[in-house]
Amino acid sequence: LFRQPESSHLGDCPICLLPLPIKEEQITMVGCCSINICDGCMYANGVREREKGLKHKCPFCRDPLLLSRDTIGSVPGATSMKRVEANDPMAMCLMANLSYDEGNYVDSFQYSTKAAEMGDADSHYRLSVLYGTGRGVEKD
Repeated sequence: LFRQPESSHLGDCPICLLPLPIKEEQITMVGCCSINICDGCMYANGVREREKGLKHKCPFCRDPLLLSRDTIGSVPGATSMKRVEANDPMAMCLMANLSYDEGNYVDSFQYSTKAAEMGDADSHYRLSVLYGTGRGVEKD
């Protein structure tokens, strides 16, 4: 009765192949490859990197982790903008969240709208927040 379901709408972690937790606080969305990875795999990767003195990289694609919009275009091998141009809804959701955090609500609205049209549930939520607060949308 109180167990985690066998799967969720988020799918499985591509590294350990366990179902991703329903609690979003236990998931990390990696910007370089636009996938969700469980925090257990992120933690294990961080321990491995610290023990061996390695630079912090994505545990899935091994590209440098993207921490802000500025690093998306400047990091060699960063593929988020390429994924946005290829209409990847998860990459658009990432860009919407980064835009929102920077206070650029118009871009956040545009990215969220495109991703929501492709069925991304998080983008639907972001749109509801934008409409609810009146940020980045036309007021009537």
